[in-house]
Amino acid sequence: MKKYLIQKNPFVVPTTDGKLIEEHHGIPTTGNKDISIAHMVAPPKWSEPFQTPEFEEYTYVISGKKQFIIEGETIILEAGQSIKIDANTRVQYSNPFDEACDYISICKPAFDFNKVHREEN
Repeated sequence: MKKYLIQKNPFVVPTTDGKLIEEHHGIPTTGNKDISIAHMVAPPKWSEPFQTPEFEEYTYVISGKKQFIIEGETIILEAGQSIKIDANTRVQYSNPFDEACDYISICKPAFDFNKVHREEN
C-alpha cells in the first residue's frame, strides 16, 4: 500500500459567482474530514456573504489581493502574505480590486457547507 497520494484530479466546486475552487484534498475528493486544501481564484469585484465557520481557515495569497472583514476589522492581504482565522469567527471574504486573486485555502477540520454558516445577503 502506498504511503502517499498525488492529487491529479481536484474536485472543481460548482459556483455561480465566477470563483474557481479546485479542492485537492478534503471531503469530496479524498474523504478527509480533518483538513481540506484548495486552490482558488477570486475574480475582480467578487465577494461572498459574511460567515461564521466552525473550522479554522488559512489563506496564502499567490497573486493579487484579497480583502477580509474579520469581526468588523478590514484586512487586505497581498501576494506572499498569509493569514489564519480561528474557528467560530465572523468573516467576509472578498476581492473588491481590479485584478483576480489567486490563493490557497486550507481548512481544519475540512471545509463543510453544513458548518460554514453563511449569512443571508
